[in-house]
Order: sequence, then C-alpha cells, then structure tokens
Amino acid sequence: MPHPLKPATVLAQALTPDTPHSAEIIPATHISTTYERDTDNQYRTGLSYGRPHNPSTQHTEQLLAHLEDGSDALLFGSGMAAATAVFQALQPGDHVIAPQVMYWSLRNWLLGMASDWGLIVSFVDISDEQSIEQAAQTDNTKLIWIETPSNPMWEITDIRFVANIAQQCGAKLVVDSTVSTPILTKPLSLGADIVMHSATKYLNGHTDVLAGALVCQQQDGFWQRICDVRSHLGGIISPRDAAMLMRGMRTLHLRVRECCQSALIIAQHFEQHSAIKAVLYPGLVSHPQHILATKQMQGGFGGMLSIRLKNGEDAAIKAAAKVKLWKRATSLGGVESLIEHRASVEGENTPVPLDLLRLSVGVEDVDDLIADLEQALS
Repeated sequence: MPHPLKPATVLAQALTPDTPHSAEIIPATHISTTYERDTDNQYRTGLSYGRPHNPSTQHTEQLLAHLEDGSDALLFGSGMAAATAVFQALQPGDHVIAPQVMYWSLRNWLLGMASDWGLIVSFVDISDEQSIEQAAQTDNTKLIWIETPSNPMWEITDIRFVANIAQQCGAKLVVDSTVSTPILTKPLSLGADIVMHSATKYLNGHTDVLAGALVCQQQDGFWQRICDVRSHLGGIISPRDAAMLMRGMRTLHLRVRECCQSALIIAQHFEQHSAIKAVLYPGLVSHPQHILATKQMQGGFGGMLSIRLKNGEDAAIKAAAKVKLWKRATSLGGVESLIEHRASVEGENTPVPLDLLRLSVGVEDVDDLIADLEQALS
C-alpha cells in the first residue's frame, strides 16, 4: 500500500497471513502443544513447546503490537497474569509507584503480596503531578504504574509528564490502557515503556474470554525478564482463547466508537439529574481534566462512566436493583451494558465512594439505556 493502513482496516483484516495453499480468510487455530525437531536437532521454526510460544498466540500478539505501535507483545491467560508479570520481573528491594485508586484486584495484590517479592510500593494520587514527583526516588524507583482513565473515578493522568519523571529517575513507565484501548490512546507514542490491557474487556468485547496483554516500546533486558516470567510460570493464553480474542478484536473500532458515543450522551443527560450528585466522565466539559483528555484521547472518551447519588449508598444500591436492561455484574467493555455498586465489590477498605455506581456502556440503543436508568432513579 502507498500509505500506512488505518487501524480500522488493520483490525477488520486482522493482519491475515498470506496462505496460498488454503486461501483462508480466517486464520487457523494451532492447538499443538509440541513441535518436531529438525533432523540436525534444531528448531528452525522457532517453536519447540506450547508454553512459551504458539502460532495462534503470536498472530494475535502481532496485531496488538501493530495497533499500539510497539515492537513486541505478549498475551496472558488474564489481565492479572499480565499485570503481575511486570512486577515479578523486578528485583527484591525495588521501589514502585502505583495509583491510590486503580484496578482493585491489582491493588489488592500490591497491598498483600508485593512485599513477598521484596517490592516497596508507594500509593499516590496519580492525578497530582507534585505527588508523583515527590514519590519518585532517583536511586531506587524502578517502575511507575499508572491507569488512565482510572477505574472507577475516571481521572486522567498526563502520560507525557509521568514519562519524563520516569526517565529522570531511570524507571519504567507502564500504562494500564484497558479502558482507553489503542483506538483512543497510544501510550507508547506518549513516552510509556509498556502498555497493559485486560484483554478480557474491550479488546475481546464479548464477555467470553479471559486474557491479558502487554506491549513494549523496546525489547530490552526488562522485557526479556517479563517474557521469562510468562514462560517459566506458564501464564500464556490458550490457542483457542487467542483465536477468540482475535475474532473479537476485528470489531474493536466499531464497538469502541459506539460505546463512546452512547457514554457521552448518557453522561450529558444525567449531569443535571435531580437524584445525581455528580457524573464522572472525562468527556464532560465540567470534568476537571477534560482539556487533558481531549489532547490524550483521540476520537472519544471511553465507554465507562460513574454516577454518584445524592442520597448515598442506600439509594445507589436500590437504583442498581431496579434496572431492567443494565446487568448487575462485574467487568466492562462488552457489548452488553453493566452496572455495579463498586464499593460492595471492593469491600470495607475501598477508596471508592459508597454512593457511586459504575457503568459500562454497551452497544444497545442509547435511548433504551437512558429510559432504564431514569425509571431506576425515579
């Protein structure tokens, strides 16, 4: 082609390999767990066993690396497997910075198990630039982990700014971009070293695959350690799940665009609702980081938002109980719309306000979704 292909084209065709013998449109799923050596005892295909590598997994990884403008990608059996592999690649005594409000399962792991790996973790307000600067220790900070937009408060972190801090102190910057997806934000182009996705969510988009992904800017020694963690601990995704993830990703651009449009309409509709204290969504002009979001997110502000109810926790739980179309379930990024009283899921030590409901907007008709919320809030 005379010019680089747009993401929509790349996704729709899924980097389909040239297969002249079968002329297949859909890539085959390779389920073999082992591979034969050459007669001189070599593995010239680069494949020896299914735990470190698999052709179906590699194909999906190539597509994701292409989307993120990265040099390499790794798929894992879950988002948590991908995230913890980054921390397991660090050395005992290393200092890491993480957000006070972030993906709850990873926060729990950092609170409860990171010390077992000898890591020192500082939780900071990642939207406060001064807090990040103060937490960065030039002699010991090896990793800064940010999540933008942050779950479930949907605050925006300036990736370029944090990348500069990481560079000054010699740390790696990892961005959890699950909510933004490569359709809206490309953290590697903004200075991040690694981008992480819970691929269970938007990348797959159909609530039927558990998967996680990492994409790197540079295949350096730290990236090789992450590769070794996946290989040694057996965290690779199955070939069938990799193929299903690929199938889901082929409509990623369409689903993200639809979810973004509906989420903005819903946020604007309920911003002045008599039962709602606040709508948290970076696409609203009233959002304190809206200008930053417009610079960092291209083509939309995501399909996630939260609402805080004026009458507190009890009103939030009762509203969630009354919905008919929205499903009361954990997760996000699927074609179906989900609603959740997030504090109930996270427990008594949660930093999430008790009056907050988290909404994952699907691809249903937006008027139907609004009407359902209206009757639940009435």
